[in-house]
Amino acid sequence: MSSSPAPTTVLVVDDSAFMRRLIPGLIEATGEFRVVGTARDGHDALRQLHALEPQLVTLDVDMPGLDGLQTLGYIMSEAPRPVVMLSATTTQAGYDVTLRALELGAVDFVAKPSGAVSLDIDRVGERLLQALRAGRETNLRGVGMLVRPPVGAAQPPRRTAGSAGGARSAVAIAASTGGPRALAEVIPALPAGLAAAVLVVQHMPAGFTRSLAQRLDAMSALPVHEAAHGEAVRAGHVYLAPGGSHMRVVARESGPAIAIDADSPTIWGVRPAADPLFRSVASVFGAATVGVVLTGMGRDGAAGLQAIRDAGGQAVVQDRATSTIYGMPQAALQVAGADRVAPLGEVAAAVTGMVARVARGVA
Repeated sequence: MSSSPAPTTVLVVDDSAFMRRLIPGLIEATGEFRVVGTARDGHDALRQLHALEPQLVTLDVDMPGLDGLQTLGYIMSEAPRPVVMLSATTTQAGYDVTLRALELGAVDFVAKPSGAVSLDIDRVGERLLQALRAGRETNLRGVGMLVRPPVGAAQPPRRTAGSAGGARSAVAIAASTGGPRALAEVIPALPAGLAAAVLVVQHMPAGFTRSLAQRLDAMSALPVHEAAHGEAVRAGHVYLAPGGSHMRVVARESGPAIAIDADSPTIWGVRPAADPLFRSVASVFGAATVGVVLTGMGRDGAAGLQAIRDAGGQAVVQDRATSTIYGMPQAALQVAGADRVAPLGEVAAAVTGMVARVARGVA
């Protein structure tokens, strides 16, 4: 008789005594996880980390003393393991801190629904379990701290203007768990003269995508912004789907344009989803399309990548070794195959080469 696997052990770190009582109940509800300890601040967390050796950590972003970012930095450098951040923020500064945590190596984050002491935290119980399940599947070798340029460093050279007309080719990128960190390597490595529009779906709630776009814009030669409904799609620009909305490309007489839809149902449990974007890009740009599937849980992007390849476009899939979670890349390979399976550090170069071949008419 086979025995069920032992529950994955978790350390819960939160400065609120109420949350330290409530969160363990949510985590242990399914029997998949066992909370082996709770910690009230960063110093307490580090003591218990070494004493209890939990397999996963949930870490509050805002704590007195040693805060969530400082604690995370220590964990990832000295005792690496998957960490899920809990964020109570609804401000731009708070979004930035949460995204910095993802750059430092946190696997995922869960937004507390009503502030630091969320009496209704059970509303996000399933989302918390999803994040912990992702943490359980994390490839720690594919997770590392993103080294950002020092404050005051020179910005990358920018194009002074975008193309005069609509884009004639496009790059569509899908990312989920581990995606913000992966995008922070791929997007800044794309050259300013890229002869294609870049359209990105990152599974993320509303509010956080604007901050992510601003952070990528500060690091990149290409201008990056959160997409708006009806705007023209131009070469040499990066468009990030707004959190909570699907993004598609539509053909108009004046050229391709962005269509944002916040009302359609979720796909694969997420909105934005990559499949609608990929299918629309394949329909509008045909063979002049490059599809890219990066790290993430689930299978979003797989059917869309097949649509791109069926239209004559090309496909890049991130490899297993550098993926935080190999679910989406693996599903994409199984369903659609790829023209190139690349480690994260080589994705931008692969995309750039494919776009150049499209521009020369030899793709």
